[in-house]
Amino acid sequence: MASASPTPNQSTNIELPLVQPQQEKTFLSTELSKTEVEVEPAIQAPTDDEQVNPETASQVDAIEATGAIFQAVGVITGEVNLKSEGISTVTIGRNQYPLLYIGQKLRVFQALKKEIEATGNRTFRLVVYPKAIHFPKKEQPHQIAFQLVGFDRGRFQDVVSGDLEDLEFKFSGLWQFIPVCPTPCISVFRNFTTERLEYIKQAEPARKVKFMKSSHLPLLWKDAPVRPFRFNPKVPKEQLGHPVFVTLKAKFLPGRNVWGFVALTAPPQETAPKFLKASKQDKATVQQQSKKNKHQGQRPLKKDHQSGNGEPSNPPSKPILKKKPLPSEGETENQA
Repeated sequence: MASASPTPNQSTNIELPLVQPQQEKTFLSTELSKTEVEVEPAIQAPTDDEQVNPETASQVDAIEATGAIFQAVGVITGEVNLKSEGISTVTIGRNQYPLLYIGQKLRVFQALKKEIEATGNRTFRLVVYPKAIHFPKKEQPHQIAFQLVGFDRGRFQDVVSGDLEDLEFKFSGLWQFIPVCPTPCISVFRNFTTERLEYIKQAEPARKVKFMKSSHLPLLWKDAPVRPFRFNPKVPKEQLGHPVFVTLKAKFLPGRNVWGFVALTAPPQETAPKFLKASKQDKATVQQQSKKNKHQGQRPLKKDHQSGNGEPSNPPSKPILKKKPLPSEGETENQA
């Protein structure tokens, strides 16, 4: 659902339609069969309309009927700087973060922009999905961004922002370590539905992998009732165990770019809801194509120095050097 653009007299009509569609979460996921799934942790979520088109009312019902779902949603308050081109940002304290939106949330972005133009105020309470971007090198720190879902100018108890304090988030996911992050994470995958499965079967590898990308949100959890799962290739599979599914509240710690545990909202579960996960084969195909495209982009045509066009030109012929006569006895090569 999406609301019409707000006016200064409609403060209570802004958020309710905007935060309702939790099914549009870019972090929702579910596990396919062994033949279609099995991928290393991925980070960023889909960013265009076509990747979220499978989200329908029937899918929402299917997800909610199962009870537990993967999710990550929260509330932040900060100074918003919206840009029609380039990356918009939100500043929390002294820390600035990218503020993103998907095509289906364009109306939210436009409504927020009109609100800023009408009031001159840039500080807002935003409902967002968190995004953690990890890098292959473990010593390279991860980055945090937020995806805009909705905003309000008040506190309402029947919506997400009414249930959460500033910087508080609801997390439901797998409690585990990932290879590229020293801090254990809550891993949030895309919830499974049969409609999504059919969409994935027909999608090309690049779109398939992007659609099923997961989010791994670093969490500081002292005295956790269950240990975060850590994969060890040296341990036999039957002794390795598996990550536990947890549902909790956590508070974002700006500057540190991690979340701190607040409270469990449900007992830990040994069995996670079904989720979608890209296969290693599909991911390898996408990475290989990406490297190929990058390599081709690094081989520009040589420019013709005369005409400046991109056509290859004949290189100038090198002058033929004549051998110097050997110096006569008593002379040196440095003499004039």
